[in-house]
Amino acid sequence: MDNNLNQTFEIAITRVFDAPRELLFKVWTEPEHFAKWWGPKRFTLEVVKMDARSGGEFLGIQTSLDGKEVMWGKFAYQEVVEPDKVTYIRSFSDEQGNTVRAPFSLSWPLEIMNIITLEDDEGKTVLKLKGFPVNASAEEQENYKRMAPKLQQDLEGTFDQLANYLVSLN
Repeated sequence: MDNNLNQTFEIAITRVFDAPRELLFKVWTEPEHFAKWWGPKRFTLEVVKMDARSGGEFLGIQTSLDGKEVMWGKFAYQEVVEPDKVTYIRSFSDEQGNTVRAPFSLSWPLEIMNIITLEDDEGKTVLKLKGFPVNASAEEQENYKRMAPKLQQDLEGTFDQLANYLVSLN
């Protein structure tokens, strides 16, 4: 990995899904699938742009069910290898895709690296996610570390939605 990533702390989640690896890859990289499960439980996602390839970008808007909270986000895809891996830098953004501070904290890292690997396990898929701040100040890294349990809980909720969505496809 590049030295400027200054990785000091990461979250890691491993989850087994009862679906083939090729399907998991599709639901991570195709907008019509991704919009149906990604994000916090009380939000919907509208995909504005999704070019899930190495060097491509994602831009989307999450809106709370009551319509009071709106968050734009983007991914800068670093490495996309079908059906094994999706690596991207995730950031909050404005409508044009410019990186902005998180709405909940002025000291949240601007960029979070996410590395997703998919491994076949007899018809099921083992998904491993690693996430860590990149190009972050010491204060931003500490804030990420402090909020890691909540972030991990939120991601587990997102993965619950993914599991339910996969069942709906059968």
